[in-house]
Amino acid sequence: MSASAQHRTGRLLTGAAVSLAVVLSACSSDSGSSDSDGRDGSESGAASASADSGPSDSRSEESSAPGAGSPEVVATGLEAPWSIAFHGQSMLVSERDSGRILEVSAGGDVREVGRIDDASASGEAGLHGLAVDDDSLYAFFAAGTENRIVQFDLLGEAGDLSLGEEETILDGLPTANFHNGGRLAFGPDEMLYATLGDTGDRDSAQDEEELSGKILRMTPDGEVPKDNPFGDSLVFSMGHRNPQGIGWDDEGTMYASEFGQDTWDELNVIEAGGNYGWPEVEGVADGGGAGDAGVGDGDFIDPVQQWSPDEASPSGLAVTDDSILIAGLRGERLHQVPLNDLKSSTELWTGEHGRLRDAVEAPDGSLLVLTNNTDGRGDPDPDDDQLLRFTP
Repeated sequence: MSASAQHRTGRLLTGAAVSLAVVLSACSSDSGSSDSDGRDGSESGAASASADSGPSDSRSEESSAPGAGSPEVVATGLEAPWSIAFHGQSMLVSERDSGRILEVSAGGDVREVGRIDDASASGEAGLHGLAVDDDSLYAFFAAGTENRIVQFDLLGEAGDLSLGEEETILDGLPTANFHNGGRLAFGPDEMLYATLGDTGDRDSAQDEEELSGKILRMTPDGEVPKDNPFGDSLVFSMGHRNPQGIGWDDEGTMYASEFGQDTWDELNVIEAGGNYGWPEVEGVADGGGAGDAGVGDGDFIDPVQQWSPDEASPSGLAVTDDSILIAGLRGERLHQVPLNDLKSSTELWTGEHGRLRDAVEAPDGSLLVLTNNTDGRGDPDPDDDQLLRFTP
C-alpha cells in the first residue's frame, strides 16, 4: 500500500485503521452546507422546523471493526467512481463523469468494458448505479433532460468482459444536476429497485403521481409488478429526498440510506407503500431520537437512525450477516450499524481515506469500498480514487 493510502495528509486522526467511535451529536449542521452530495446552497435554512432539535439515539461504544488493520488497496487511479457490482468474481465499477464501465480483477487489473456515450455529467449527475442479474448488466444514468435505466448483455469471460447492445428498459425519469438518487439493486424477490431523489422538486416526493422522491420497484424488463403498493405504478415507497444506498438482510428486510438537507441524514427500514416524510419532515418527525421501524408521526415512518450531515452524507451501503455498513461522503467514514440493534452504530476509518461512495459485500465475504475524492469536492491523493478491500 502506498504511503498516501495509509496516511492522508491532514486527515488521519489515528494510526489505526479503525477510529474510536464517538458520540453522534444531536446538534444540526451549519445552515447552507453545500460541500457534499445532496445539498445545494439554494436550500439553505429550509430544513423542517420539526427536526431542529432533539437527541440522537446513536450511542458511543468501542468499535468492533469488521477488519483489523489497514484495508488492501485493490485498484487506484479511478475517476469519480460511483458503484460496484459483481459478475462472478469480476468487479464492475461505474465512473460518474466519464461514463466508463470498468472491469477490475481480483488482482487489481483495470480495463474498460464499455462506455455509455449518452451519459451526461453535470453537477452530481452522470453515470450512477450498476446492478447485475445473471449475464445482464443494468445501469442508471442521466442523459440530457432525463434519467434512464438500460440493460446490456455481458459477453465474454472474466478478465475479458464486453457489453452487448444497449436496451432501454425505463426512460423519461426526472433529472437535475443534484438529488438524482441513482442506486440500482436486485432484491431477494428478483425485482429491480432504483432510487430516485426529488431532483430539486421537493413537493414531488409527496405526490404519488410523480416518480421523483421515490424508491421504484420494477421487473427486470422495466414493467410494473402486479403486487406494487400503488397500483399501476413503479413507486414502492415515497417521501425521499435523495436516497443513495439500498440493501436487504437475510430475512428480506430492506434498508435505505438517505441524504437530509441541513439537519439529519437517515437510515430507514423500507416498507412497501411507506411514506418517509420529505419535505414535511427531515429525520424523526417529532425532533427526538430515531425510533423503531414503522413508528412515526401520523402518516410518516421515522428513520431507525439519524446523523448530522457533517458526520455522514451517506451513499452506498452493504448489508452483511450481522451489520449494515454505510459509506459516508462528507463524513469521510463508514458507519457500522448492527442488525440486532439498529439504534446504535460505530464509526470506522474516520478521515483516513477521504470521501467514501459505495460499499459492497463480495462473494467471498470481504467488503469492497470506493473512495470518491476526485469528484470535485474531495482532496485527492495522487493514487485516488481507490477501490479498497477488507475482510470481516
